[in-house]
Amino acid sequence: MTRYRAYAKVNIFLKITGTRGEYHTLSSRFMRVNSLFDTLWFENKSTPEFEIRGNFDCEIHSNTIYKAYKYLQSATRSDKLSSFFENNAVCVEKQIPSFAGLGGGSSDAATFLRMCNEALDLELSIDELAEIGANVGADVPFFVYGYDSANVSGIGEIVEPFNEPLLDFEVTTPSLQISTPAVYRYYREHRYLPISKEEASRLEATSSKEILASINSKEANDLYSAALGCYPELHEKEGWFFSGSGSSFFRIKE
Repeated sequence: MTRYRAYAKVNIFLKITGTRGEYHTLSSRFMRVNSLFDTLWFENKSTPEFEIRGNFDCEIHSNTIYKAYKYLQSATRSDKLSSFFENNAVCVEKQIPSFAGLGGGSSDAATFLRMCNEALDLELSIDELAEIGANVGADVPFFVYGYDSANVSGIGEIVEPFNEPLLDFEVTTPSLQISTPAVYRYYREHRYLPISKEEASRLEATSSKEILASINSKEANDLYSAALGCYPELHEKEGWFFSGSGSSFFRIKE
């Protein structure tokens, strides 16, 4: 069976631009991490239930791959989708840490959607897959499109490719699982200071290398100080940038 890579991402910058109901709107640059990925493939099985094989620390109904399957089923009403998973399991070799700001769960879900579309000839466009993926999680559309680098805005559903060379990153993840909702809640209650449209536009037009060379880690990511406030056991790392709501840090490889 063909094996597919589900790459991690880092947030070069992540700035809050406002709120939309319970959600925060953002302006962010996502960049793929070529050296860090999960591997997914399909494998024959003998029991009819939907099965995910891999080292996961959540129940199957909470797994992003399972959610992607349910949304794909709902969108396509495809009989061949249902019958395929009566005979095949989804296998995942995990390398991307969970709850780490690297988008592992979102990348797995997006890769799964693309695998199904290809293996079962569902004939969905990339935009349709991204729309299905957005139901699973805000970061999923970025991974569906498979861009090296992109400006991501709204609540994650607006993904615009940014043309620049892919950077080579070093990534480190402390053994601390961070809750994204908790960090956003702390941010709204204690750190809320959205940036202007002009400042967002300026960042979105600037290369990732230039951004990382010109601002510090707290200026780059609005959620960094919120994560530090929310999790006293999280320690600052001099010379490293903070990805998403954490807990991973990254820097450009020398």
